[in-house]
Amino acid sequence: MKINKLLLTAALATLIAPAFAQSTTTPKVDARQERQEMRIEQGVNSGQLTARETLNLEKREAKIESDKEKAKADGKVTPQERAHLNKELDHTSNKIYRKKHNARTAG
Repeated sequence: MKINKLLLTAALATLIAPAFAQSTTTPKVDARQERQEMRIEQGVNSGQLTARETLNLEKREAKIESDKEKAKADGKVTPQERAHLNKELDHTSNKIYRKKHNARTAG
């Protein structure tokens, strides 16, 4: 009977522990990146973004991806790293909007 209780306790601890661990997954960041890439693609297709603007935005997206991989490299993404990624995404989102709505258009 004691062994069953011990096994049950160990199994519960194994199930609960990941809830307290810092995650290496970044589903919200990934989803935001995907939406931003779709916005850039839509801007290219509609002619709202010039080649130069597109290149600049794609470089920003690549930097965010690089920073995300660096954050994951040690096995966990800290709240500070996640906040930094979200700040970069906010800034890039603003840039996408501004570049899509300026007077420049693809030739």
